[in-house]
Amino acid sequence: MKWTLSLFALTAIQVISAAPSIVKRATVNDVATLGYATLNGGTTGGSGGPTTTVTTLAALTSAVLGDAKKIILISGTITGNVVVRPGANTSIIGKTGSSLVGVGIRIIDTQNVIVRNVKISKVLAEAGDALAVQAAHQVWIDHVDLSSDRDHDKVYDGLLDLTHGVTGITVTNSKLHTHWKGSLIGHSDSNGAEDTPITVTLASNYWFDLSSRTPSFRFGHGHIFNNVFDDNDDGINTRDGAQLLVENNVWTGTDKPLYSTDAGFAVATGNDFGGAANTAPTGSFTSAPYSYSKLAASAVRAAVVSTAGQTLAF
Repeated sequence: MKWTLSLFALTAIQVISAAPSIVKRATVNDVATLGYATLNGGTTGGSGGPTTTVTTLAALTSAVLGDAKKIILISGTITGNVVVRPGANTSIIGKTGSSLVGVGIRIIDTQNVIVRNVKISKVLAEAGDALAVQAAHQVWIDHVDLSSDRDHDKVYDGLLDLTHGVTGITVTNSKLHTHWKGSLIGHSDSNGAEDTPITVTLASNYWFDLSSRTPSFRFGHGHIFNNVFDDNDDGINTRDGAQLLVENNVWTGTDKPLYSTDAGFAVATGNDFGGAANTAPTGSFTSAPYSYSKLAASAVRAAVVSTAGQTLAF
């Protein structure tokens, strides 16, 4: 019986061989195996480097510095009103039950970073986004949980912003929820010269109770497949010439699951729009530049909802 590589750790068990009896649990040394993060030499983060466990904001801020290989494990709850800025060749991993409250992560002007199993909430706008990637390359974000509340609007900024020409970005198995602004991809309408190279994969994520940006995607190329979108006020907004490939996703609770402003485009196949319609004009991005497997839309909810977010065991 022939087996194929599992969908980017939908559970903590990952198939790593054609033989069904050979499996492994998620480990601190895992590397990206799906999407744009696998291209251009791949994304390995701090794999193979020393491991440091942090329990305070000061320790976390210090541990992520520098470009040497390193793995940082977050333990317990760390609070503050800042963003931390990891250097290159870094893996930041949340241990079971850990969280960052008011503490965001900004991956800026660097490369080869992994953020996994991290729960971030209530990062104030004066500090920044919950998780931001800017002018960075080869980043894998996996099994994160990002949220705030719906009682405030401008008090918080975005949950996951990918801007200023980022490339090689993969976001998998994550939960974005209970917030106003979900995910902005592409900095602004006037930033096409920098943002047109953007390449992002969004797969097997759970988006719910968001007001907007699920995501809002400017310029660049985005591959969005096997996601679940529930009870959001808005849908995927393809904008400013963006070329999206949107496959086998599931929506409920919005009347515009996929739409265009300012001449954005999408190729959409196999989706369940929840009774609403795709109104985005058809684009030219018809095939992703990497191998991948996808579930039928009918199987996506059962596979994604229960496993997205901080569900790995470290």
